[in-house]
Amino acid sequence: MTVNVPAAPTTTELLGRPAGSHPPATRKPGPRPERGSSPREGQRVRPLTRRQIEDHMQELGDLYAETSGGGPWAWNQARSAFLRRLAADARRPGFELLIAETTALTGCAYGFPVGGDGPWWEGFDGYLPGRLLRLAASGRLFVISGIHVPSRVRRQNQDRAWNLARRLQERLLTDHGAAVAVTLVNRSDHRTVEALRSWGWRYIEGDTPRTAPLGPFRVLVLDT
Repeated sequence: MTVNVPAAPTTTELLGRPAGSHPPATRKPGPRPERGSSPREGQRVRPLTRRQIEDHMQELGDLYAETSGGGPWAWNQARSAFLRRLAADARRPGFELLIAETTALTGCAYGFPVGGDGPWWEGFDGYLPGRLLRLAASGRLFVISGIHVPSRVRRQNQDRAWNLARRLQERLLTDHGAAVAVTLVNRSDHRTVEALRSWGWRYIEGDTPRTAPLGPFRVLVLDT
C-alpha cells in the first residue's frame, strides 16, 4: 500500500500594519492559519466502473509508481506487480475503486466487501478475532487493498476529515455500509503502518505491535 498526498497549501493574505500600531515583536501572536488542502479546493472523489478501470490501467500504474517511493525500479517490476494485483482484485464481487482527481489523477483507494468465507481469506488466517468474523458473515466487513496518494497526506493534517486518504477510506466504507475495514501490511513496512495509524487505523489487539500475532503481516482495522 502506497501512502503519500497532494496537499496544495492554502494561503492567507498578509495584512499591512497600520501606522502607530505596536511593532510585531511586542504584539500577541494570533492563531496560525491552517495549511493543507481541503475538499473545497482539492480533489474530486468518484468511483470507476470496471470498464473504466480497464481503460485507466496505465494511468493507475503510473500513479502507483509515482507515489510508491521505491525509485526507478517502481516503473517496471513493482509497477507490473501492482497492476496484476489490481486486475485480480477487480474481479472480486463488490470491488470498488475510487479515484481522486483535479485536472489529472491524484490518488486512488480500492477494496471489496467480504463474507464469512471465500478467497478473500488468504493471508488473514489466524489474525481475525471472532468479532470481525461475525461482521464478515453479516456482510459488514470490508477489505481495503490499497491507498495510493502523493506524499504530504501522510505528514500533514492526518487527523483532518478532509485529509485525502481519510476521505477515500471513509467513502469506501460508506458506499458499502461497512462497519469495519481491514488491511494487511507487510510487517517490515513501517512507513505504511505509520501512515495508516495517522489516518485512524489501529492494531487488532490493544493498539500495540507487541500484541500482534507473529507472521509476515500485520492486520490493521479501521472502525467507522
